[in-house]
Amino acid sequence: MENIRQTIASDFEKSFFKTVLVSVCLIFLLLSCACFAQTTYLPHYTSKNGLASNNCYYIHQDKKGFIWIATDAGLSRFDGTNFQNFTIEDGLPDTQILQIKEDRQDKLWFLALNGQLSYLKDGKFYNGNNSELLKKLNFNTVIVSFLEDKKGRIWLGTNSNLIVLWDGKSISKFVSPNINQQFTNAFLHEDEVGNIYAYSDESTQKFNGNSFSLISNNVNPLSYMAAFNAPDRSLYYLDGFGLNQFQKGKINSIIRIPDNLLKNMSGYFYYDAKEQEVWLASNNGALALSKSGKTVMYLQGISINQSIKDNSNNMWFATNQGIYMLPNINSRLSIIDAESGLSSNVIKSIAKDSKNRLWLGTDDAVIDILNISNFEIDEVGMDDYKKYKTIKQITYDPKNQSVYFASDYGLGVFRNIYKTKDDVKYLKETNNSMFVIKHFSLSERDNHLAIALSSGVVFLSDRINQLEFNSLKYKEKEDFFKNRSYHVFYDKNGSLWFSNINGLFEFNKVSLIHHYRNNTLLTKRINDIQQLPDGTLVLATDGYGVLFYKNNKIVKQLTQKDGLTNDICTKLFIKSKEIWVLTNKGVNKISNYQQSDVTNFDYGKDLLTEDVNSLYIDDSTAYFATNKGLILFKYNNKNLPRNLPKVYITSIIKDKERLSIDKDNFVFESGNNTILFTFGAVDFTTSDITYRYRLNETSSWVETRTRRLDFSALQPGDYNFEVSAKSQNNAWGPSAKISFTIKAHFWQSFWFLSLIILLVGYIFYRLAVYITRRQKDKEQEQLLLKNRILMLEQQALQAMMNPHFVFNVMNSIQHYINTQNTTSANKVLTGFARLIRKNLEICTKSYITIEEELEYLNLYLKLEKNRFGDKLQYIINVDDNIDKDETLIPSMLLQPYVENAIWHGIMPKETGGEIQINIKIEKENTLNIEIIDDGVGIENSLKAKKDKHISKGMQLTKERLNLLGQIEAKPIQLKVYQNTTNGTSVFISIPL
Repeated sequence: MENIRQTIASDFEKSFFKTVLVSVCLIFLLLSCACFAQTTYLPHYTSKNGLASNNCYYIHQDKKGFIWIATDAGLSRFDGTNFQNFTIEDGLPDTQILQIKEDRQDKLWFLALNGQLSYLKDGKFYNGNNSELLKKLNFNTVIVSFLEDKKGRIWLGTNSNLIVLWDGKSISKFVSPNINQQFTNAFLHEDEVGNIYAYSDESTQKFNGNSFSLISNNVNPLSYMAAFNAPDRSLYYLDGFGLNQFQKGKINSIIRIPDNLLKNMSGYFYYDAKEQEVWLASNNGALALSKSGKTVMYLQGISINQSIKDNSNNMWFATNQGIYMLPNINSRLSIIDAESGLSSNVIKSIAKDSKNRLWLGTDDAVIDILNISNFEIDEVGMDDYKKYKTIKQITYDPKNQSVYFASDYGLGVFRNIYKTKDDVKYLKETNNSMFVIKHFSLSERDNHLAIALSSGVVFLSDRINQLEFNSLKYKEKEDFFKNRSYHVFYDKNGSLWFSNINGLFEFNKVSLIHHYRNNTLLTKRINDIQQLPDGTLVLATDGYGVLFYKNNKIVKQLTQKDGLTNDICTKLFIKSKEIWVLTNKGVNKISNYQQSDVTNFDYGKDLLTEDVNSLYIDDSTAYFATNKGLILFKYNNKNLPRNLPKVYITSIIKDKERLSIDKDNFVFESGNNTILFTFGAVDFTTSDITYRYRLNETSSWVETRTRRLDFSALQPGDYNFEVSAKSQNNAWGPSAKISFTIKAHFWQSFWFLSLIILLVGYIFYRLAVYITRRQKDKEQEQLLLKNRILMLEQQALQAMMNPHFVFNVMNSIQHYINTQNTTSANKVLTGFARLIRKNLEICTKSYITIEEELEYLNLYLKLEKNRFGDKLQYIINVDDNIDKDETLIPSMLLQPYVENAIWHGIMPKETGGEIQINIKIEKENTLNIEIIDDGVGIENSLKAKKDKHISKGMQLTKERLNLLGQIEAKPIQLKVYQNTTNGTSVFISIPL
């Protein structure tokens, strides 16, 4: 780039004398510009703000409004809030981009230093690697001019003897054969009738349909940077005399420009036909020259590469220090600082008198007096530098034509300010005690003066004649209120409001009212108090936004959620019904607090943020005292553009594939169904942009601050993605829409789902039939089992009434009768009768209590013992923890095993034996029963018998227990085994 510029500039630098002349003229020009007392603020964007590089060559605004910046590190696209950068990885052929052009098909063409062309279409970059056309348009030379004629053909001028034409089908090359009349650095132009001209460093040639031929038409641009094609197909260019227009074959002189300014040009110029103003890019700043002869310089000392104006009338400057924006004339901020004549850059307080003069308190023990009409500055120094170093508050007293001022350690007043500035009087403490001032307020109804001190609130009844107080003679609740205070304020009725560490108070000359008791918000720190015309108090709080207090109630609270830049509010200013609010993050204006109509002035956020100390608002201009000087701007300008932000979709990525943003309807096959949308709204006046989106017209809007939305795992169906934007509290702008359809998988199709439903229905039917049949089979099986159990119980009952047992009992009774032992006969007969009756009772029950079972066993064993005498002994042990009346066991369970122990275990022994029955609880849910005898043993008994006879009663009981185990959830466990050499144990475990 520098080599190209040196080639162009070589014709301008022919003598040392001319260079000195240029410098002298520029110095005089700058001195003439310095007569303005205010400096226009230009927002500055660098790599720290996201710009690809600070070395910027070219700026272009596309048809959508985005600002594109060509740098030595790639491209940047700016929407007023964010920069999006593009490099070789995104498809650029080179990082150093020199120019940006846009054709009628909305393609953005990028002219790179390495000579390779590329363009952006529908969000995708095309270069020599993915475009056969661009591969053929690579000529290893730098392209310096680009022209699309009315036939749609593309013409390219280069820095060598070459002009290229692409007509949409083929590429043509034109080379000048004359070595002294070549096409070097040719600028290409098409006039109103379609003639193509090539203005190079060495010649002017015209295309005749087949080739170029030399012509002479007196159009001699200084270089390809000194010419541009206007939309009406006229040519604006700079020559040695100034700005000219070539239109319809005639040359019109537009603005005469001094030769020294032309020779100091370093980049592309811009002409504003509407304002009849030309902007020159020089090595020492940007120069604006009007046809009337007015000349203004911006960015003094900075080398400018290009100047352009966007569609909102903002000027943009490409420099080697980033880009600068000069807001349109209705939105500009101005700065008055030490370089403009103020005594200091730090302005702590501000007030305005009735003669259009601003009184500015500084941090240098000086009050500057600025006449707004002519920007003349006067200053007044304080007598005590240390005490009055920082003037933090200034208040104008129109009634007495005085200006009161205060520092942390003192208060004073300038009297007769329209006659003199030397009549000053200071507040005096009678005992010369030190005091710290937080704030003061003047009553409009009388001469009262209230002062908020670190120790409390004190007020003077006559500030005109007695500007002093005695801290030792305070009268509590009369002229002094204790506790550390922050702010004091006299309302229109003369009542004194003040805030201290407890909250908000009011002293109405009669009583002290504790308003902080009405609402906890009034106990918070209050930094400022003002009053609306309707009597509503406006309270600036420290962390809770702005409160509106009327009739002893908080009628409204506005916070950051309502549009304030921050909830920490420091200063208020009321102009008519509008409320201006300073926060530690910027400036806000509340036009209608009841409707939460909040505006913040974001376009000056570099200046109007945490460094704003105070403010004053007049009919059309807002003034801000900051640490960078006095900032002012026209806020009440009816010409201020208020266009709604228009949002654009900048990229669509489906399953990692970038799609064309030119289409508004897509049909996607089934996949991961992940879609990424990026979008942005162009607004160069604020970065406070809110977006809203939805996926269907029937869906609710979702608000967001992000410019990137990722929708994952979307279900098949039809979608209509819609997004819109609004700035601050304005209305929503027009929406950008993209419709798309996600096809269903084959298994999500209607016929497949129908088939699955039918198949699932058939399976459920078959399963229901199977379950029903199985349930019936199970019920039938249960019925059979119960019948079998009943039969076994009947058989067990019969087994319990063993004929031999009955016969033996009857023989015993007969024996006692024959021996005339009636007592024993009656005893046996009674026991036998009771046993038979018990049999009849339990035969109708499946389960009986342990008490019943023990009663039955005792009856049976007594009868057997009566027969066998001392040969049979038995013991029954029952655990005390067992509730014998509530614990149930299967009926007819133990008797068969006891009988078997007597007849087959003990009776074969000559000496007889003993039966032990143990019943106990195991683990709270299991009943264990043991029947132990010391007879011959079951295994020995079976060996001695030839027929291997097994007790019928035991066999029936075992089979019955097996059947019960199939019905019940937990089966009964039964074990019968021999104890070592003799004796038998029966173990029964019954789940409870």
